[in-house]
Amino acid sequence: MSEVAPMIETLENRWMRAWVGQDKKTLKGLTSSRFRLVVGSTPSVLLDARSFLEAADGGFSCSAYRFGDIYVRKHGSVAIFATQMDMTAVLNGADWSGRKWVCDLWLRGSLRRGWRMIERQISGVEDRPDVSTAVRALQLWR
Repeated sequence: MSEVAPMIETLENRWMRAWVGQDKKTLKGLTSSRFRLVVGSTPSVLLDARSFLEAADGGFSCSAYRFGDIYVRKHGSVAIFATQMDMTAVLNGADWSGRKWVCDLWLRGSLRRGWRMIERQISGVEDRPDVSTAVRALQLWR
């Protein structure tokens, strides 16, 4: 992990706690106005920042979360955060709890120098251990 990893992980936890606590002010402060939430469904679907922030305290709420293995990588003014996340959530009145794969893109602003989440992709997790083993077998750096 890079030197930015602890900071991005802290921001992720602040963002998630704001969602869980329905703290719209904090959530909005950590979310870019260009934010997109992409849900890996069939067909895939997205919410823009305004739609997500409006839904975050009712139509799409999260009441608990726990991150798994965390991956962070910085590319200039962009940082990628990826993890498995166990979450307790409600989507449009239906239970949407379970293990999800989350990949977030954070953008560092040029004026205020603060980081804001600009994109979140969320989908199911591949839980088959043979997939992980097969991919590891392809790694050249072992």
